[in-house]
Amino acid sequence: MKKILLVDDDQNLCALLSSYLISFNLSVNSVNTIRNALAHIRDDCPDLVISDIMMQGLNGYDFIRLLKLNSLYIHIPIIFLTAKGMTTDRIMGYNLGCHAYLTKPFDPQELVAIINNIFNQIKLFRKSALVNHRKLLVDSKLFNVFSLTQREQDVLMLVIDGYMNKEIAINLGVSQRNIEQYVSRLLNKTNARNRVELIKLFLAYI
Repeated sequence: MKKILLVDDDQNLCALLSSYLISFNLSVNSVNTIRNALAHIRDDCPDLVISDIMMQGLNGYDFIRLLKLNSLYIHIPIIFLTAKGMTTDRIMGYNLGCHAYLTKPFDPQELVAIINNIFNQIKLFRKSALVNHRKLLVDSKLFNVFSLTQREQDVLMLVIDGYMNKEIAINLGVSQRNIEQYVSRLLNKTNARNRVELIKLFLAYI
């Protein structure tokens, strides 16, 4: 189940939108300030953030700037949902890296369509990256040297992409425990002590 974080100081909107998104099998949490959003993300990183721009203290533009500065969170898609509808506002949002920009009032069906499109694009990108990485893996001769299975190749590629065990498990549709076993197996096969050494080894065989 994909996790959505709503960031808006309008409690009624958060309540209504949360109920609507939950009906589409999405897990939703909401916070009313950017500082609370940053704290929430540190504790439980969401798959996507929907944020207002105009809030007291730090605003939505500040929020996206802070996220893009952190390599752990730079991948999180951001949708701005705001009353700021001027073209200059939208341009600023897109220049900062938001994935979509909806102005209030909005059609919730359009929001769900945007969310689904973002997740589908991410899935396609990851599949494409996996294929390209696998080609690099074969070309690097790492497969033959260490006799990696297909699943070990898939796990290795996601490790190289910087995904943690929980994220790899979700991506491949298996348990986190299984991923932990695959990572341990990769470390044992390659005699690497940690993920960093595993990545360096991969690069050495390209």
